[in-house]
Amino acid sequence: MRVVIVGAGEVGYHLADRLSQENQDVVVIEADPQRAEQISDHLDVMTIVGNGAAIPNLEKARVDIARMMLAVTSQDEVNLIASLAAKKMGAKQTIARISNPEYYSKDSALPREQLGIDLMINPERECAKETFGLLSSPAATDVASFHDDRVQLIGMIVREGAPVAGKTLAEIGQELIGRHYIVTGIVHEGSIKVPTGEDRIEAGDHVYLISPTEEVAGLAPLAGHEPYKLRRIMIAGGSPEAVYLAEICADNGVEVTLLDSSRQKCIELAERLPKALVLNGDATDLDLLDQEGVAGMDGYLAATGSDDTNILSSLLAKQAGARKVVSLITDFDYLSLGTKVGIDATVSPRMSAVNAILRHVRRGRVSSLAILKGIDAEAIQFSIGASTEVANRAIADLHLPKGCVIGTIFRDDQIIVPRGKHRVEPGDEVLVFALPGTIEAVEQAFG
Repeated sequence: MRVVIVGAGEVGYHLADRLSQENQDVVVIEADPQRAEQISDHLDVMTIVGNGAAIPNLEKARVDIARMMLAVTSQDEVNLIASLAAKKMGAKQTIARISNPEYYSKDSALPREQLGIDLMINPERECAKETFGLLSSPAATDVASFHDDRVQLIGMIVREGAPVAGKTLAEIGQELIGRHYIVTGIVHEGSIKVPTGEDRIEAGDHVYLISPTEEVAGLAPLAGHEPYKLRRIMIAGGSPEAVYLAEICADNGVEVTLLDSSRQKCIELAERLPKALVLNGDATDLDLLDQEGVAGMDGYLAATGSDDTNILSSLLAKQAGARKVVSLITDFDYLSLGTKVGIDATVSPRMSAVNAILRHVRRGRVSSLAILKGIDAEAIQFSIGASTEVANRAIADLHLPKGCVIGTIFRDDQIIVPRGKHRVEPGDEVLVFALPGTIEAVEQAFG
């Protein structure tokens, strides 16, 4: 499958890396010669230096035979023009990264169909949705929803003295009969594995579980986290992600206090967010955070325009007593740093964009997908057809690769947390947790 990617920033690079590992025919068009050289040196892809919206460069990339064209530069207009041109030239499907809401609103003078775009991805809005899910959970470092939000995959760090600390999964299973969950991954001292019943969970481990959404809240106390209901949050910074989160909170009855260092920006935010308390102030001023009651906040998001400021502000809020602290990080290399220094969770609009795009790029019967931050693992939801390799077979007989596990089976209106005796049947939706080395084999078996 030929995929043409316009833009070799972090989103484009990550997409090219993932798709090239799956032996896809990837072509990257990048205007910056240094970035183009970097991606050419590190990835098995074809690179073209130049403007991705220019017809000659699209012709050189043979976009006319591409199954998919992904326009993911940081400039909306370049992405729009590249998508329009690619569609006219014969690309079967086009996906564009678009941040400006004026381009995708229902009242837009340029409807998506006329622009030649099959799908628009708004990274900031996707990131805000993920942030709300993280702030709503006392324990979650990662959260991804599947099957119409009826099932969640969450990551959580096991605290000292937690009920599950020091016990094997088999022992925990005996104590929690009637609970529906699958432990899909354990990160211990920086190394991740898909565990067996004999593996032991220790304090400090980063554990990943799949469970029905209605039972997720009951998992937090097992890892040593006190449950709470999200009622009040504080947001530092007036970024698009911050605004979208404030709007989501308002729709869900959550009180919002928003800080921004620009007085003019605060005036604009107050007009757009009538239900939020907007204050002019520095997110790294601990006295201000204390004065505005950060210690009484259920959630805190640092979403200024600087990763360094966000990390510092998050640490100050955590020290001051905010219950759940999330930091917005744009640099992929910083994503796994947050939990190591004491921040509860990190989010990235770029990673949100990658996740949203890959859901539509994957070949075969993939109906949903999530890439987890920092551990390079994926959760993939497959639709099972009659000709699928695993159809009509018991899980115990599938002989799946060691680094993957089936988390849930959706059948009709039923959620099945599977055991070895359960069979995979045509029409099922199967959620699989997979480490990088197993993804190709998993897609072959389930796709």
